[in-house]
Amino acid sequence: MKNFYRLFAALALLVGLLVACGNQEKEGTANEPVELTISAAASLQDALEELKTTYEKEHDSVNILYNFGGSGALQQQILQGAPVDLFFSAAKDKFDALVEKEMIEQQQGTDLLANELVLIVPKNNEKQIHSFEDLHQAGKIALGTPETVPAGQYGVDTLKHLQLWDSLEAKVVYTKDVRQVLTYTESENVDAGIVYKTDALVSDKVDVVATADDATHAPIIYPVGVLKASKHGQEAKDFYQFLQSDEAMNVFKKYGFKGAQ
Repeated sequence: MKNFYRLFAALALLVGLLVACGNQEKEGTANEPVELTISAAASLQDALEELKTTYEKEHDSVNILYNFGGSGALQQQILQGAPVDLFFSAAKDKFDALVEKEMIEQQQGTDLLANELVLIVPKNNEKQIHSFEDLHQAGKIALGTPETVPAGQYGVDTLKHLQLWDSLEAKVVYTKDVRQVLTYTESENVDAGIVYKTDALVSDKVDVVATADDATHAPIIYPVGVLKASKHGQEAKDFYQFLQSDEAMNVFKKYGFKGAQ
């Protein structure tokens, strides 16, 4: 009988330990920060990294994870089921396509920022390029792949508008995003590149020699919105609202962006 009571006591102790461990695990899970994944145009990287630091200091229950790239490539990832909470695009058409497919609610999306398109050259500017027309003097020109990089499409549209595309197309080196255009130009692997004004401002290794007239391309607008499939809907909406705050807009403006409104 004594052995029976000892066995019963041992089993009761084991069950108690298991319950306690289970509760600790639940508490640990409950205390783990929510991870928000934001797919964002590469040109937003510097501003968004600064805003991530600010937001996480004020919201210790949230971790911001960025996936930067060309807006078209990011859109395709979302269409293929990538787990994304917010989409911050550098092109309205890429964003609007997800709204039309009812992957983003219209009420949870807004046109937030605007940008400009510029022509950059390495600091030494050996080919003496000072305008879009001078690109005939370039050996290689870096441009984002138009199908997936909005800046690339804006660049093609600008060159076509200026009736330069046909003579320059063979010189174009395509890249995966605008930051790669910047890198190629900084390293003098190309003689010129077409990027957003905001990209050029973060580099001291390139010069802006020309700004594309707004009439030469579609408006450069950055919409942002919450994905319906987000598993952290409230946290995603909170961050979406934060991006529209005066505090966030001041940071965007510091990096050269303008308000879209």
